[in-house]
Amino acid sequence: MAFLTLGSAMGLWILLTTGFCMHFLPYTNRIAGNLIVTNLLFFNNLNILIAICEICLGTNIAFIKDDYKKLREEYKGKEWMACMKYLTMPLTIRQLFDRKTWSKMWSTYALYDPSYQNHESFGFFIDFGNGMSTILPCVLINVGIVCPNEVSPLLVGCVGIAVYWQIMYGAIIYLLSFMFNRRWEGKPVLGVAAFVGISNSLWIVFPTIGIYACVCILRDGNMAVFQG
Repeated sequence: MAFLTLGSAMGLWILLTTGFCMHFLPYTNRIAGNLIVTNLLFFNNLNILIAICEICLGTNIAFIKDDYKKLREEYKGKEWMACMKYLTMPLTIRQLFDRKTWSKMWSTYALYDPSYQNHESFGFFIDFGNGMSTILPCVLINVGIVCPNEVSPLLVGCVGIAVYWQIMYGAIIYLLSFMFNRRWEGKPVLGVAAFVGISNSLWIVFPTIGIYACVCILRDGNMAVFQG
């Protein structure tokens, strides 16, 4: 029996993981007390979810290629409808933990950028690489935010600035590649703006905040930037 849609499952993940971290923040006004903290907890937990999906991208590429071909035939010129259908897809408990459910994210996105069903492309490898390498750093930074006295500021600052730069730089190069290769041609402008432009811009804006926070940590030698 389905009790969630894919979109609501993603929203619930962000709400629960971010809310859990905020519950343990060492100050009273947990949401608005420090907007750097609020933004980084939201983004780190979002990135952990997407990183899991990116691992599915790398390990399920054969399924993604086959599913993309089917979706391309059915939704040519109506790519946005495929995206909406995916986000509103009802999920059973079994489907929630099925790799194919989350792999389908990439066969759907490939309707806007076919490089995601091509294991030789930059888009495929930058995201698979991010999936494999960014989960633990995001967890470390979350621990540094919630328990600033339990981890080394030097470790959090160095790891954080490295991972946020990696994420931001990868997103910028990916968008430049998308534009340079004119992959938007023949597709509705609003769909490209929403499902490619806005979605990928999150991985530029929030890492910029993260880099700023990590520079402050390294400059000050402490976690004061995370205080309320």
